[in-house]
Amino acid sequence: MFKWNEQTKYRGWIVVGIRLEKAIYLRKTRKYKESNELLMELVKEFPYNASINYQCAWSFDLLGEESKAVPFYEKSIELGLPLEELEGALLGLGSTYRTLGEYEKSKIVFLKGVELFPNNRAIQTFYSMTLYNLNEHNKAMELLLKCLI
Repeated sequence: MFKWNEQTKYRGWIVVGIRLEKAIYLRKTRKYKESNELLMELVKEFPYNASINYQCAWSFDLLGEESKAVPFYEKSIELGLPLEELEGALLGLGSTYRTLGEYEKSKIVFLKGVELFPNNRAIQTFYSMTLYNLNEHNKAMELLLKCLI
């Protein structure tokens, strides 16, 4: 019978890391479907890995399947991402909600993003677009103009 020990756990995580890097490489080389398939395998094996959930969400966005991306973004954020990935996940989730017409949810996510990452112009720009969609035109324009300065 196979037994896990510290060395086999370490090797196992190396294999997971290699598979995750392969999925990211496939995305970077525009093989979005292959990347998504590999990420779906990984998320089934490691459903509580925040980074894998985030990458999976991103892959659905790239395939134009935003509604499938949402639960993976939400779960990745709930599980706790490193700050760099959290920044991308908040931008992705807020933008995805906006694309789906869920403007109030988008606003909440972008407000959190602006609070945590006040220098991120992309988050501010997408937030201003959400404000525009919510007919908060003055506030949207003010924020957008601040992004340009």
